[in-house]
Amino acid sequence: MPASAPTILATSMGFASRGRGPYDWAPGPVFDLAVQLAGAPRRPRLCYLGTATGDDPVRVAGVYGAFAGSAVQVSHLSLFPMPTVPDVRAHLLAQDVIWVGGGSVANLLAVWRVHGLDDVLAECWRAGVVLGGVSAGSLCWHVGGTTDSFGPDLRPVTNGLGFIPTSNGVHYDSEEQRRPLYHRLVADGTLPPGHATDDGVGLVYRGTELAEAVADRPEKAAYRVAPGPDGTVIETRMEPRRLR
Repeated sequence: MPASAPTILATSMGFASRGRGPYDWAPGPVFDLAVQLAGAPRRPRLCYLGTATGDDPVRVAGVYGAFAGSAVQVSHLSLFPMPTVPDVRAHLLAQDVIWVGGGSVANLLAVWRVHGLDDVLAECWRAGVVLGGVSAGSLCWHVGGTTDSFGPDLRPVTNGLGFIPTSNGVHYDSEEQRRPLYHRLVADGTLPPGHATDDGVGLVYRGTELAEAVADRPEKAAYRVAPGPDGTVIETRMEPRRLR
């Protein structure tokens, strides 16, 4: 059965390394949560979208390897050089979970719009398919956030899909430019108020409202960031529920 409400799982976490290579992945506990949010089907269907890294086939293979031998029925949708499924809309609507990998959120948004995926994913969301992802796969669902899509100096992205009508900050504790730039962009109105996640933390949205923050490791947090007086921001720490 589909999720009981439109659901988005926007994270700074995802796969864990098994240690035998850069894409020798194991699914982190966030994927168990995604399946639970999708109604806990016995044979969950998960489609991976790797658009943000140009549909890198090594990463695609890593996703299949991560779920090998599990109950999860994995598929992928690549858009380079052409869609890998004959009917993109039908394929995505048939999923329980759509998981979007990290990379360039600016390129992801541009390519998705060329192929009409912005409208298709909105339909999936309303139909109860759980939309999730890490980094670019977190930012994309929001109005915008901070990105390295344009080079090593972070810049704002403000043309996200906007399913969640707030901003999003990822890798909040691990990349030194993220926090100060996010603060500045929220303070000056370039971005609306929103939420940020340390590495290992995710945000669960039911409809357009934040339901909870979750984490796959200790001593990590999410943060509410909103404009304060006189060009300042107010940052409020949110303690996440620990996933096991």
